[in-house]
Amino acid sequence: MKPKLSVVKIGGNIIENESALCDFLTDFAAMEGYKILVHGGGRTATRIAEQLGVPAQMVGGRRITTRETLDVIVMVYGGLTNKNIVSLLQSLDCNAIGLSGADGNTIVSDKRPVKDIDYGYAGDIKQVNAHAVKALLESNMTPVFCAITHDKRGQLFNTNADTIASEVAIAMSEHFETSLYYCFEKKGVLRSIEDDNSVIEHINTEKYEQLLAENIIADGMLPKMHNCFNALQQHVSKVHIGLPGMIVGKERLFTTLTL
Repeated sequence: MKPKLSVVKIGGNIIENESALCDFLTDFAAMEGYKILVHGGGRTATRIAEQLGVPAQMVGGRRITTRETLDVIVMVYGGLTNKNIVSLLQSLDCNAIGLSGADGNTIVSDKRPVKDIDYGYAGDIKQVNAHAVKALLESNMTPVFCAITHDKRGQLFNTNADTIASEVAIAMSEHFETSLYYCFEKKGVLRSIEDDNSVIEHINTEKYEQLLAENIIADGMLPKMHNCFNALQQHVSKVHIGLPGMIVGKERLFTTLTL
């Protein structure tokens, strides 16, 4: 029987709220078994970029990563945000280690090809080094990944944190019974965006197709759901979406996805 592993991704609303972040990290530190944390930090990066006079360029809600923007992202994601999270986890007796995809050659990406839009220094994940991550876990370390990957040729990339969480969970499922958690500011996938309690508690492939046809799952939830079902199709056991407290059973309402 494979040991259990939890891969948890936290959204920017948690990172930006000091109280919410401390509450979440307290719960995360208390989780039993092997665990991995993945985070972004886009709002902080945007704020600091503005302070430095680096304009944010967005197309369809997605960031265009110029070389100047990449410099800020590396400083914020890999430095300020990642090390703050790691230090807080250490204070909670969770032996965390902060990582980008370049550290230990853990996540390799290619530069996103230019089609209709040039996203600049954005990375599409090609490979996750599951053996290196497994060695860290078995050394009693908890990896904390920021949203930066590399190409093994000296180039760093801004990479979607949801996708990093999904791809890490997929790679680790060879060695672990892996559950993937997406923690954000909503209780789960909602039937009505105006009603925070309209949580759809279970979604399988058939239900997913139905919700797509009804346009209930749309806009920003589409790429997240794509990552979820891609993970399930590649042997991740379960995917959960909801408020941070769900990781330790504090929340009654959240969405669980299965095939």
